[in-house]
This record gives sequence, C-alpha cells and structure tokens, in this order.
Amino acid sequence: MLAAAAVCPCPPLLVPEVAAGAAPEMDAARAACVDALGVLAAARPDLLVVVGATGPSEDGRDGPYAEGAYGSFRGFGVALDVRLGRDTGAGSGRPLPLSLAVGAWLLERTGWSDAPVEGLAVAGTLPAARCAEAGREIAARSGRVALLVMGDASACRSVKAPGYLDDRAEPFDAAVARALGAADVAALQALDVETASALKAAGRAPWQVLAGAAEVAGLSGALLHDDAPYGVGYLVATWS
Repeated sequence: MLAAAAVCPCPPLLVPEVAAGAAPEMDAARAACVDALGVLAAARPDLLVVVGATGPSEDGRDGPYAEGAYGSFRGFGVALDVRLGRDTGAGSGRPLPLSLAVGAWLLERTGWSDAPVEGLAVAGTLPAARCAEAGREIAARSGRVALLVMGDASACRSVKAPGYLDDRAEPFDAAVARALGAADVAALQALDVETASALKAAGRAPWQVLAGAAEVAGLSGALLHDDAPYGVGYLVATWS
C-alpha cells in the first residue's frame, strides 16, 4: 500500500556542482525537495521506490534498478557519481538514467537511511494505462511503500525554453500543479500523452505511475514549489 509520495523535478541543474554559477537560482527548489523527502521519512516506509522517465537518448535504460545501482554526472563535466541507496554490490550493471541519478543525489543529500531503495525507470512514451499498472504493482510490493517521483513539467514556458514558447504550456503546468497539490489521482490519469509529449513534460509518465499507486490509498496532497526559472516547470509536492 502506498503510504507517502514526494514529487520532485529532475533537471541536472538541481545538483549544485552541475549548476555551478547558476546554483543559487535553484535553491528554493532544492529546499522544497528536502522538505518533501522529510515527509517520506516521517511515513516510515518499508520500501522506497524512485520513479523517473528515460529520455530520448536513454534507450534501453528503462526498467527496474536494484539498490546499489550507480549514476554519474560526468557527462556534464563534473566528477560526481551517486548510488541508489546502500552499496549492495549492484553497481556493476547499467548506469541509472538521469532522472533516477538526480533522485539518488537527493537521497544522498538528505542522508536517506530509513528503508531499502529501488528504482524504476519508465519510457517517456509509456501509455497512461501501462503507467497506472506499474504503479499498482509497486503499491502491492509491501505494506508501507513510499515513492520518490522525479519529473519536470513542460519545457515550453518561454522563448528561451528548450521547447520554445507554447501557449499550452502554462495552463498544462497549472493543471498538473493543482492535481499534485490535491492528490487528484483521476486528473493525473487523464493527462493527455500527446500533449505532454509536445510540451516536453518529462514528468507525465512518472506522475501517472504515482496515480496508479495511489488509487486506493486515500492520501492528501500539498504543493510545496511551483516555478519555471528557465522556461521549464519545476513542481514539488507531497502526498501523505
């Protein structure tokens, strides 16, 4: 049964070493993420699953990841490696996709040691029904499951955004923010896959995994952060 969830953005800029001189611009988002992980710890789960989407250049990296899997930010010119939870010797397999690597960094930053940690990477194109099914399977794994859900909102909020300006982006993000803040499972499940893809909303599939996991949990939501400093929507929320 799902006991709690934290929803966080997953840009590499969340990691100060990657952001370098731009690091202070993400301070509010980082602080909100730390608060969100505090809610997960307070729920005392027996299993934490980090869920994120794979990007277009990460083919073949979707699927489950065991505790101890490793990730790296060396592709951004930073000598920084991370590990998903404890070192269990599982670090010799395929590296974590970026969304899960950012999640692993958050867990290391907050000193997570409250429960075993696993990862699930879902393809960004995974249909909504398949996402919900994956969420239900996760929720059935243990008596008290927590989710750390990694994903950005639209990347089309300004002319300098990665996807350029799209008038649909701001209302799309506002609808997602309302759904996350209200723990509205139905609203997340109803997100249109094609619209989310056009707006480069990497969080769509992970949010719909969350929706599937929370169908019978009866959780309440809180929106902790909502901003788009680089034309990309960054949302932080908790369900408990």
